[in-house]
Amino acid sequence: MKIYTRQGDDGTTGLIGGIRTSKAAAVTQALGDLDELNSVLGLSRAHHLPQPVLTVVAETQAVLLSVGAELAAPEHDRNRYETDLAAETLALEHSIDALDADLPELRRFVLPGGSPAGAALHHGRAVCRRAERSLVNLSGHQSVRPQVVAYINRLSDWLFTAARWTNRDAGLADVEWEPR
Repeated sequence: MKIYTRQGDDGTTGLIGGIRTSKAAAVTQALGDLDELNSVLGLSRAHHLPQPVLTVVAETQAVLLSVGAELAAPEHDRNRYETDLAAETLALEHSIDALDADLPELRRFVLPGGSPAGAALHHGRAVCRRAERSLVNLSGHQSVRPQVVAYINRLSDWLFTAARWTNRDAGLADVEWEPR
Protein backbone atom coordinates (compact mmCIF):
# COMPACT_ATOMS: atom_id res chain seq x y z
CA MET A 1 0.00 0.00 0.00
CA LYS A 2 1.38 3.37 -0.99
CA ILE A 3 1.36 6.23 1.49
CA TYR A 4 0.26 8.69 -1.17
CA THR A 5 -3.03 8.44 -3.03
CA ARG A 6 -3.18 11.84 -4.74
CA GLN A 7 -6.84 12.06 -3.70
CA GLY A 8 -6.14 15.08 -1.49
CA ASP A 9 -4.47 17.05 -4.25
CA ASP A 10 -7.77 18.83 -4.86
CA GLY A 11 -7.91 20.21 -1.30
CA THR A 12 -10.20 17.53 0.10
CA THR A 13 -9.63 14.73 2.56
CA GLY A 14 -11.42 11.49 3.26
CA LEU A 15 -13.39 10.78 6.42
CA ILE A 16 -14.73 7.50 7.74
CA GLY A 17 -17.33 6.04 5.40
CA GLY A 18 -15.69 7.46 2.29
CA ILE A 19 -17.03 10.99 2.75
CA ARG A 20 -14.79 13.65 1.22
CA THR A 21 -14.61 17.09 2.80
CA SER A 22 -12.54 20.23 2.44
CA LYS A 23 -9.23 20.30 4.24
CA ALA A 24 -10.39 23.70 5.54
CA ALA A 25 -13.65 22.34 7.03
CA ALA A 26 -14.31 22.66 10.76
CA VAL A 27 -14.15 18.88 11.20
CA THR A 28 -10.77 18.72 9.47
CA GLN A 29 -9.44 21.53 11.66
CA ALA A 30 -10.58 19.77 14.83
CA LEU A 31 -9.13 16.44 13.68
CA GLY A 32 -5.85 18.14 12.80
CA ASP A 33 -5.64 19.81 16.21
CA LEU A 34 -6.33 16.49 17.94
CA ASP A 35 -3.66 14.85 15.79
CA GLU A 36 -1.16 17.59 16.67
CA LEU A 37 -2.00 17.14 20.34
CA ASN A 38 -1.41 13.41 20.04
CA SER A 39 1.92 14.08 18.33
CA VAL A 40 3.01 16.46 21.08
CA LEU A 41 2.10 13.80 23.64
CA GLY A 42 4.24 11.35 21.69
CA LEU A 43 7.08 13.86 21.80
CA SER A 44 6.66 14.21 25.55
CA ARG A 45 7.04 10.42 25.86
CA ALA A 46 10.39 10.67 24.09
CA HIS A 47 11.60 12.82 27.01
CA HIS A 48 11.35 9.95 29.53
CA LEU A 49 8.28 10.93 31.49
CA PRO A 50 7.98 9.74 35.10
CA GLN A 51 5.86 6.56 35.31
CA PRO A 52 2.65 8.08 36.77
CA VAL A 53 2.59 10.63 33.97
CA LEU A 54 3.67 8.21 31.25
CA THR A 55 0.81 5.86 32.08
CA VAL A 56 -1.81 8.58 31.62
CA VAL A 57 -0.17 9.95 28.46
CA ALA A 58 -0.16 6.52 26.83
CA GLU A 59 -3.84 5.99 27.66
CA THR A 60 -4.69 9.50 26.49
CA GLN A 61 -3.10 8.93 23.09
CA ALA A 62 -5.42 5.98 22.50
CA VAL A 63 -8.46 7.97 23.68
CA LEU A 64 -7.60 10.85 21.34
CA LEU A 65 -7.58 8.48 18.36
CA SER A 66 -11.01 7.19 19.42
CA VAL A 67 -12.32 10.74 19.72
CA GLY A 68 -10.99 11.53 16.25
CA ALA A 69 -12.70 8.45 14.80
CA GLU A 70 -15.98 9.47 16.44
CA LEU A 71 -15.79 12.96 14.94
CA ALA A 72 -14.77 11.68 11.50
CA ALA A 73 -17.58 9.10 11.29
CA PRO A 74 -20.90 9.79 9.60
CA GLU A 75 -23.46 10.98 12.14
CA HIS A 76 -25.53 7.78 11.90
CA ASP A 77 -22.46 5.66 12.69
CA ARG A 78 -20.68 7.71 15.41
CA ASN A 79 -21.88 5.60 18.32
CA ARG A 80 -19.67 2.75 17.02
CA TYR A 81 -16.63 4.86 17.88
CA GLU A 82 -17.78 6.47 21.12
CA THR A 83 -15.57 6.00 24.16
CA ASP A 84 -16.83 6.31 27.73
CA LEU A 85 -15.44 9.80 28.12
CA ALA A 86 -17.21 10.37 31.43
CA ALA A 87 -15.05 7.62 32.94
CA GLU A 88 -11.94 8.95 31.18
CA THR A 89 -12.65 12.48 32.45
CA LEU A 90 -13.11 11.18 35.99
CA ALA A 91 -9.80 9.28 35.72
CA LEU A 92 -8.07 12.52 34.69
CA GLU A 93 -9.61 14.30 37.68
CA HIS A 94 -8.33 11.61 40.05
CA SER A 95 -4.87 11.88 38.52
CA ILE A 96 -4.94 15.69 38.80
CA ASP A 97 -5.83 15.40 42.49
CA ALA A 98 -3.05 12.86 43.13
CA LEU A 99 -0.38 14.88 41.30
CA ASP A 100 -1.55 18.19 42.75
CA ALA A 101 -1.23 16.85 46.31
CA ASP A 102 2.57 16.83 45.80
CA LEU A 103 2.75 20.36 44.39
CA PRO A 104 3.05 23.74 46.08
CA GLU A 105 -0.05 25.90 45.97
CA LEU A 106 -0.36 28.10 42.90
CA ARG A 107 -0.11 31.78 43.71
CA ARG A 108 0.58 33.17 40.23
CA PHE A 109 0.64 32.13 36.62
CA VAL A 110 3.43 29.70 35.80
CA LEU A 111 5.71 30.24 32.82
CA PRO A 112 5.81 27.19 30.54
CA GLY A 113 9.16 25.44 30.50
CA GLY A 114 11.35 23.51 32.88
CA SER A 115 12.71 20.09 31.99
CA PRO A 116 12.36 18.87 28.39
CA ALA A 117 9.55 16.53 29.50
CA GLY A 118 7.79 19.26 31.50
CA ALA A 119 8.12 21.76 28.66
CA ALA A 120 6.67 19.21 26.21
CA LEU A 121 3.67 18.74 28.52
CA HIS A 122 3.21 22.52 28.77
CA HIS A 123 3.28 22.61 24.95
CA GLY A 124 0.67 19.86 24.94
CA ARG A 125 -1.54 21.94 27.22
CA ALA A 126 -1.45 24.86 24.77
CA VAL A 127 -2.24 22.59 21.81
CA CYS A 128 -5.02 20.96 23.86
CA ARG A 129 -6.63 24.36 24.44
CA ARG A 130 -6.55 25.01 20.68
CA ALA A 131 -8.13 21.60 20.05
CA GLU A 132 -10.84 22.51 22.54
CA ARG A 133 -11.57 25.75 20.67
CA SER A 134 -11.73 23.78 17.40
CA LEU A 135 -14.20 21.33 18.94
CA VAL A 136 -16.41 24.16 20.15
CA ASN A 137 -16.29 25.64 16.65
CA LEU A 138 -17.08 22.22 15.15
CA SER A 139 -20.13 21.92 17.39
CA GLY A 140 -21.63 24.78 15.37
CA HIS A 141 -21.37 22.62 12.22
CA GLN A 142 -22.09 19.07 13.41
CA SER A 143 -23.12 17.38 16.61
CA VAL A 144 -20.31 16.96 19.14
CA ARG A 145 -21.04 15.14 22.38
CA PRO A 146 -20.60 17.48 25.37
CA GLN A 147 -18.45 14.74 26.94
CA VAL A 148 -15.87 15.26 24.17
CA VAL A 149 -15.41 18.93 25.03
CA ALA A 150 -15.43 18.19 28.77
CA TYR A 151 -12.74 15.52 28.34
CA ILE A 152 -10.48 17.81 26.30
CA ASN A 153 -11.02 20.63 28.81
CA ARG A 154 -10.02 18.35 31.69
CA LEU A 155 -7.09 17.02 29.68
CA SER A 156 -5.66 20.53 29.41
CA ASP A 157 -5.94 20.86 33.20
CA TRP A 158 -4.21 17.49 33.59
CA LEU A 159 -1.41 18.47 31.19
CA PHE A 160 -0.74 21.64 33.18
CA THR A 161 -0.65 19.72 36.44
CA ALA A 162 1.46 16.93 34.92
CA ALA A 163 3.94 19.48 33.56
CA ARG A 164 4.36 21.03 37.01
CA TRP A 165 4.65 17.61 38.66
CA THR A 166 7.16 16.38 36.06
CA ASN A 167 9.30 19.46 36.57
CA ARG A 168 9.16 19.03 40.33
CA ASP A 169 10.09 15.36 39.91
CA ALA A 170 13.13 16.56 37.93
CA GLY A 171 14.07 18.89 40.80
CA LEU A 172 12.87 22.08 39.10
CA ALA A 173 10.58 24.63 40.73
CA ASP A 174 7.83 26.46 38.87
CA VAL A 175 8.90 29.77 37.39
CA GLU A 176 6.16 32.16 38.38
CA TRP A 177 5.17 35.04 36.16
CA GLU A 178 6.21 38.43 37.44
CA PRO A 179 4.05 41.20 35.95
CA ARG A 180 6.12 43.87 34.24
